[in-house]
Amino acid sequence: MKHGKKYNEAAKLVDRSVMYEPADAIALVKKTATAKFDETVEVHIRTGCDGRHAEQQIRGAVVLPNGTGKTVKVLVFAKGDKVAEAEAAGADYVGGDELIPKIQNDGWFDFDVVVATPDMMGVVGRLGKVLGPKGLMPNPKAGTVTMDVTKAVNDIKAGKIEYRLDKANIIHCPVGKASFTEEQLQQNYDALLDAILKAKPSALKGQYLKSVSLATTMGPGVKISTAKY
Repeated sequence: MKHGKKYNEAAKLVDRSVMYEPADAIALVKKTATAKFDETVEVHIRTGCDGRHAEQQIRGAVVLPNGTGKTVKVLVFAKGDKVAEAEAAGADYVGGDELIPKIQNDGWFDFDVVVATPDMMGVVGRLGKVLGPKGLMPNPKAGTVTMDVTKAVNDIKAGKIEYRLDKANIIHCPVGKASFTEEQLQQNYDALLDAILKAKPSALKGQYLKSVSLATTMGPGVKISTAKY
């Protein structure tokens, strides 16, 4: 894979043979962010889990103390008095059955997170084929299937992110923007790692966190020491 000049210059700052401490990795990643836009800082965690086994699946959510730096649009599926509650909490879109054709037929996806009350999951289930592949399907483990829509919307707007294993058993999560201070990124990183360590499946034998790396959208990966985990 060929990289541009900026990437190659940034890559020279990173010693591939070194496992950095989180604080050093964060400082380094900020230096490698050279794009003209405010790059997202992402953590990539390779786990020893085998996601093909249900008992080794990892899925959950955590509120990053300093948010993600991104404005998140929330769609809530609700009915009755929960509609007004969702609107009051600051949901960007609230509705029910009438949204099905808009999403299914018109390809409307002007939202980043979907929340649903349990009594609406029958309706939302009909969108499984389109929401599922995009990772937008509400899930009780992630706190997006709930009667407490106020808390769900507030948490998401405050910087709640979901984490889950991909097909290669890796977790990819944003922990902020390159413009964040090192302290803000460190607090977000610690909150995420804490949540993932607590989510360790009891059925897992062997090493849980095989490797952890940090990178900006356009920058090289920086390996983080997993010794203390």
